[in-house]
Amino acid sequence: MPEDRTRDRLTALTARLPARLRTGYWTGLVPALALLAVLTHLPSFVRPVWSPDEGFLATQARMLADGGVLYDTVVDRKPPLLPWLYEAAFAVFGSLSLWPLRVLAIVAHLVTAVLLVSLARGRWGDRAGAAAGVLYLLISIGLSPTDTQAATFEVFMLPSMVAAFHYAERRRWLAAGIATAVCALTKQTGGAVLLPVLWMLFQDGRHRGVHRPAALGKVLAGFAIPIALVAATLTKPRGFLFWVVTGSGDYASLDGALLLMIGRALGNLAILAAAAFGLVLPLVRRLRAGRRAVRAGGVPPTLGTAHGSTADLWVWLVSAGLAVSTGFHFFGHYYLQLIPPLVLLGVGAVSTSALRWRPVLVYTAVASCVFWGLALVWPDQRLDRSAKVALAVAEQTGPTDTMLVWGMHPEMYWLAGRRPASRYLTAGFLTNYSGGKGDEKVGEEFSVQDAWKTFDQELSHGLPEIVVDDSGKAPYAPAHIPKIERLLDAHYQMVGLTGDTVIYRLVRR
Repeated sequence: MPEDRTRDRLTALTARLPARLRTGYWTGLVPALALLAVLTHLPSFVRPVWSPDEGFLATQARMLADGGVLYDTVVDRKPPLLPWLYEAAFAVFGSLSLWPLRVLAIVAHLVTAVLLVSLARGRWGDRAGAAAGVLYLLISIGLSPTDTQAATFEVFMLPSMVAAFHYAERRRWLAAGIATAVCALTKQTGGAVLLPVLWMLFQDGRHRGVHRPAALGKVLAGFAIPIALVAATLTKPRGFLFWVVTGSGDYASLDGALLLMIGRALGNLAILAAAAFGLVLPLVRRLRAGRRAVRAGGVPPTLGTAHGSTADLWVWLVSAGLAVSTGFHFFGHYYLQLIPPLVLLGVGAVSTSALRWRPVLVYTAVASCVFWGLALVWPDQRLDRSAKVALAVAEQTGPTDTMLVWGMHPEMYWLAGRRPASRYLTAGFLTNYSGGKGDEKVGEEFSVQDAWKTFDQELSHGLPEIVVDDSGKAPYAPAHIPKIERLLDAHYQMVGLTGDTVIYRLVRR
């Protein structure tokens, strides 16, 4: 029978595989981690879009596919790798759905988990390695679902961030530098992993007699050359420098509502701490034991690494904390950077203490189930409104018409399938509004350099058929922005209202 012959061939092929591949450590673990990665992030597929960042990236990708030029006619304050990834996925699978990006996000989580397994296994053994991979995947959804189920910058930054640490631990300095560059080209704050990489380099040079100048040169070359090549050959260098490096001073500032920022920072930290409490508690106990040992004049207990300490992991955690704090926005998805070093520190604390793994794993699994359930029932009024507005725009316009969304939800462009009339996909570029950092520096005079001049040039080539005023009572509402108010008064009439979102259509005279 053909089925029997096929089965015999598979059996023979399997028998020829090395024993360590058929029965080795990774053979059973990687498929199990892959299944867990899919299960924990399965809710990501229940919505067309989870966050404005996804809508922004999807709209950017369509603009790039239509001939747009990154950091010229297509702009954002982020590095280029993720917009290009979205563009590539759309080219292969079409741009009507984000499911390919959600699959790639799961792959990113799986790669991150596997790298953490390797790091923990090398320090504390097989069981700790497997626990690190499982615990990372469970905790990776331990924030607001809009932050953990979306295919956004931090998710795709994590594999290269962990890889940089992984290579540095193995003293592969050039590879560590390149991985750090990939991380920074996904999101600028990913470059913070350079701090633990350099720390390990100097510690290694001190203890092993490594020629530090040569190793440092490899790290810095691996970091700088890929970024320079991308900026010089694949983008407009001046545009790359402005949008990625120098042009976000007002956006990333401490000006604004201090209490709001502190509340958001502490709130998201508390949520993550609750999700990871199974590891946080053993880590705190270990730190207290170390403090008591020091006070008693003894030697503080280590976590049993090959280096005799976990100082490199603490440097990594601190660098991730600095990255989370950069810009003083403290959005939930920023905190994903904290999870890998936190998992390793917690796994080390459990592995070198009398604690059992079962309570840690059970608590983390239960907490993960809670966040998984929240993702299925998470309120989506904002998305519902965006979808209704996008449907109304699509019904009233043709495929070649353009639209302008005056607000902070660029997913409307993607959902409506209409081209943006401007390269500035949110009102933030023209007003410096940045998601609730305060209203003190919001207005025309605080825009990105020359943004209004460029905006006027864009509209001089043709006014958009539709303007969606999604500002509500925000400080950038047309009543506070004279140029937008005059534009609406002179050329548009209201044709629709969804909640406090107003749809205007061009009046042809």
